[in-house]
Amino acid sequence: MPKTTFYNLHQEKRDTLIEAAEKEFCRVPVFEASISNIVKEAGVPRGSFYQYFENKEDAFFYLLKEQGKKRQELFVSLLKKHHGDIFDALNEMYEQMLKEMSQGENMKLIRNALLHVTHEIEDVFTEMFAADRKKDKFREIAALIDQDKLNLKEDHDLFHIMQIVTAVAFRNLVEKFAKDLPDEEAMDNFVREMNLLKNGLYK
Repeated sequence: MPKTTFYNLHQEKRDTLIEAAEKEFCRVPVFEASISNIVKEAGVPRGSFYQYFENKEDAFFYLLKEQGKKRQELFVSLLKKHHGDIFDALNEMYEQMLKEMSQGENMKLIRNALLHVTHEIEDVFTEMFAADRKKDKFREIAALIDQDKLNLKEDHDLFHIMQIVTAVAFRNLVEKFAKDLPDEEAMDNFVREMNLLKNGLYK
């Protein structure tokens, strides 16, 4: 995560640095990204970059986690909109993400991450839907879900349900970009798999 000096920066300078980093990580995946390009775009000395971040991966994961927080807040709002129906909320969230990724320039950062997945990247995406059950965010999400609709036998079953639907959502996003699927086909695949989970795999 960023160093304390980053958070002490004037907001305008911080925004300029973040925009420069975001532009570079949208252009190429993190392993191809250039710190030189970031500092040139931001108009800061190269040495200054290391006052704010350990390395380019540190900056990349900061940006990715900030995107994750936005997706998490969207998920919370959609749970409220759909009166706690986790499947309706996930379907709409997935649809919105597909639209944003095909239209929004800054969403190329997420696309690049999905095309070059690592365990750390997968962890960030998992946090979007299923925060650590020990954290307040998971408790907030759990309180919004209509648990009467779910086949829960124990309290921690909800956490495992969230892990399962998150894994399905993440795999579908990866497949969408790896296979360059049209949005309509990607959405159809996702809804189909969500319905299988919703209705159960056994007759």
